[in-house]
Amino acid sequence: MNITPEMYSEMTEKASPKTNSKVNVSVAFAVGGGICVIGQIFMTVFERYGLDKMSASAWTSIILVVASAVCTGFGWYEKLAKHAGAGTLVPITGFSNAISSSAIESKSEGYILGVGAKIFTIAGPVILYGLAAAVLYGIIYYIF
Repeated sequence: MNITPEMYSEMTEKASPKTNSKVNVSVAFAVGGGICVIGQIFMTVFERYGLDKMSASAWTSIILVVASAVCTGFGWYEKLAKHAGAGTLVPITGFSNAISSSAIESKSEGYILGVGAKIFTIAGPVILYGLAAAVLYGIIYYIF
């Protein structure tokens, strides 16, 4: 039986689960915004207790990354991401989750060939393309 593109499109539409984009986008926005609000609260508290803006930013990032890694280890971040979708991917906590989950999944293969070799399988391309983009933007900025 030959399947035409129209038939294939109809079959995939029937098989695909129905999603409510308005709800998904709203929940992702609320959760991502909530994570950012928590980060802003930490930053404001650190600045109020005498840290300069750079130090407050650094400590806020450290706390968010560690909290995300701990939540990933306990499986809480995955449960949140199941409902929040992209809202958990965008902030710095999503990057921490990507690295932590890779390390946890490869732990059974040992610390060197498992965790050490595979910890950046998800985050590696982000780092690579981020650095490449930074170099490219730096060259463009230097020229113009």
